[in-house]
Amino acid sequence: MNVKSLIKFATLLLVFSTILTACQTAPPAEESGPIPVQLTMGFIPNIQFAPIYVAIDKGYFRDAGFDVQLEYGNEADAIALIGAGEQNFAIASGEQILLARAQGLPVTFVAAWYGQYPVGVVSLKEQRVRVPENLAGATVGIPGLYGASYIGFIALLNAGGLTDTDVSLLSIGFNQVESLVTGQVDSAVIYIANEPVVLRYQGYDVDVIRVADYMHLVSNGLVTNEKTIQDNPEMVRAFVEALLMGIADTTENPIEAYEISKNYVENLAEADSNLQRQILAESISLWQTERLGYSEPAGWINMQRVLLDMGLLTEPQDLEKAFTNEFLP
Repeated sequence: MNVKSLIKFATLLLVFSTILTACQTAPPAEESGPIPVQLTMGFIPNIQFAPIYVAIDKGYFRDAGFDVQLEYGNEADAIALIGAGEQNFAIASGEQILLARAQGLPVTFVAAWYGQYPVGVVSLKEQRVRVPENLAGATVGIPGLYGASYIGFIALLNAGGLTDTDVSLLSIGFNQVESLVTGQVDSAVIYIANEPVVLRYQGYDVDVIRVADYMHLVSNGLVTNEKTIQDNPEMVRAFVEALLMGIADTTENPIEAYEISKNYVENLAEADSNLQRQILAESISLWQTERLGYSEPAGWINMQRVLLDMGLLTEPQDLEKAFTNEFLP
């Protein structure tokens, strides 16, 4: 065999060896590609979910191995599905975790969405409701006697030495702005990043009492279940990291995040962009923390105490199983 033949033979042998090695190490075709994952969030499509839209649009979830499908609905229902092992992830409020665990559902909070509890009470300036004590005797509108709004409001009353018997509570659904400006209520329980921004934008002078100024409570965050944590911790870690990348990116590039959100929020392109950008800016201030995603143990201790005092919990839950920071980058 001449030199040319030897070189050709050696080259073919090398190519064949490379192909054989690739065939032996490549994953099966059915295992390649992103994993379909349903992520449920409460409320409706909204600019306040911009970090999720950014993480999808910029491929943070896909690069982490996930094909995320968004669902909106009742967070208690989502928690039930997660606890039953029929779903892996949802964005839900902290009190739902403790209430679910009290019912035997093995759900765990793995990353904080808000760094500050986002609930407060808003009043028109002339009402002079500026501290919790000023709520005594007031007619207060609230979406309903449930959820994070109700929990936060009771905590606020406690901070002022009041109980719900010291106020007149009126269930008004999500019509806080209209109820307030038409005089149906003196004050309204709201989310900091929403109704106060709308009221100021409409020209009203308002006072806002923030729950976070009086008590640290755990708020919304990413939830999964104990089985997913035990069987696939790297999946949880990757999902958490992609979510936090979305929050960080939105914080650093709010204008771009707003444009991306138009693809996910119906009618956002036709909405008042100045108002919606202000809502996004206020939301960003609630997300920002020294360490994105970190869940303060004190918030869980306080939340559990409030739920016990309200009678919504009959006995303390194991907080070490209710939340963890181990999956943060």
